[in-house]
Amino acid sequence: MLKRFFVFILLLLALAGCADPTSDALRFGLASAPVTLDPRFSTDATSTRINRLLYQQLVDFDAASYPIPALATWKKLTPTHYRFILGKAGRVFHDGNNLTATDVKATYDFVLDVKNASPHRAPLDLIQRIEVVDVDAVDFYLNKADALFPGKLVVGIVPATLSATQHLFNQKPVGSGAFSFVDWPSEGHLRLMRVADKQKVEFLHVPDPTVRAIKLMRGEIDMLQNDLPPELVSYLGSQKDMQVLRGRGSNFSYLGFNMNDPITGRLEVRRAIAHALDRDAIIKYVLGNAARPAAAMFPPDHWAGITDSLGYAYDPQQARAWLKKAGFSAAHPAQITYKTSSDPFRIRLATIIQSQLQEVGIKVDLRSYDWGTFYGDIKSGRFQMFSLSWVGIKNPDVFHYAFHSTSMPPEGANRGRFSSPVADHLIEAAQAEPELPLQALKYREIQHLLLEKLPYVPLWYEDHIFIARNNVSGYTVAPDGNYDGLMKVNRSVVKLPDAH
Repeated sequence: MLKRFFVFILLLLALAGCADPTSDALRFGLASAPVTLDPRFSTDATSTRINRLLYQQLVDFDAASYPIPALATWKKLTPTHYRFILGKAGRVFHDGNNLTATDVKATYDFVLDVKNASPHRAPLDLIQRIEVVDVDAVDFYLNKADALFPGKLVVGIVPATLSATQHLFNQKPVGSGAFSFVDWPSEGHLRLMRVADKQKVEFLHVPDPTVRAIKLMRGEIDMLQNDLPPELVSYLGSQKDMQVLRGRGSNFSYLGFNMNDPITGRLEVRRAIAHALDRDAIIKYVLGNAARPAAAMFPPDHWAGITDSLGYAYDPQQARAWLKKAGFSAAHPAQITYKTSSDPFRIRLATIIQSQLQEVGIKVDLRSYDWGTFYGDIKSGRFQMFSLSWVGIKNPDVFHYAFHSTSMPPEGANRGRFSSPVADHLIEAAQAEPELPLQALKYREIQHLLLEKLPYVPLWYEDHIFIARNNVSGYTVAPDGNYDGLMKVNRSVVKLPDAH
């Protein structure tokens, strides 16, 4: 890694005098290209963040992840009947038509229609029917009470008239968000325009972190967020024409396990892995202190978060003791295949985890794949152990989606096939509580149970790091890593050096 870093420095020295062609657009470097610009189908982080700019949603969240009004306020008329009243802001689609209650109904009717195969249908299947009250109000009737229901209405609203004609929102999005669509000439080049002042923003896919950093130094991109190794962050931060903004993150990184596997299905093995990991050292020396240790899916500042210290301290001796209880020894070591993505930094992290596990006697076969192959294997259960992150999770009903025994793929995201009658009961009891404070108590019980059973080993919440040239101003970093900062960001005009 150090060799690659020095090669990077030499490239910067060689290219520092070169400049890009002038551009009126603000250019944002992406590690991953968006998959879809249709909010009814987006699940990957980049698509979700960009769609948030293009479309308005009924509900948003505050700093503690409580649901708050966005397009609409709401009234709970009965435990199973909610009325949403549209406000004045965000009510004009980019094609000039007004956003009404009919558009809200059409958007959610589409998501709920099984034949459309929207990935957002599962958490909304409690909706019994939707009725338009008038142009500004829409009623949702549920088949069961759910205090978390308002926080589930986060799909961007699309025009009903276009939806009825099977308009390809993925290719030509029409929303009412802060940005409108300009064009998408290639997979790695997306152009949007900020509605308020006509400022154009280009999203440029540059998968290699070193190349992305070089393009930032050369002025070919103006800004980027995350997905750089710490040494590049440190180097860029030391440059007089660069600025680095850091924000505490809420995205949860973890190790996941196949609970049906004869090795990783053993609790003793998972506890050995938990004690074998020196998270503090990884955070300090590999992540550049740009993370905080995690004990659960939600950080302590979430309304349902737990404040416990890390449940499994670094203790190699205890790890070896658990392996011994599981029947493993130096002569008969546990052997685990560990899958990760092909992102260079994720491979580096996985290699360090591999080394720490091998120190306590676990032989790890590390395998990396392109994102599509890797994620496909995880969803299909073709793994013993893997590392991933939950990104942008606000509602604790994710515990049903990720850990309930009825949520095994394709019905949910219980990819490790975790099955616990106690967990099922606690999840169902939490969902049945009529008020959020009562739900919070139940969800904390669930998180303590998960720490005991370890279908996941919690790792950390990574910080978000925004790096830009010094002539960029106004960007703010969000805890979930969204791109809302682009609504206020600007770039002062500077004279570029002569190209050569």
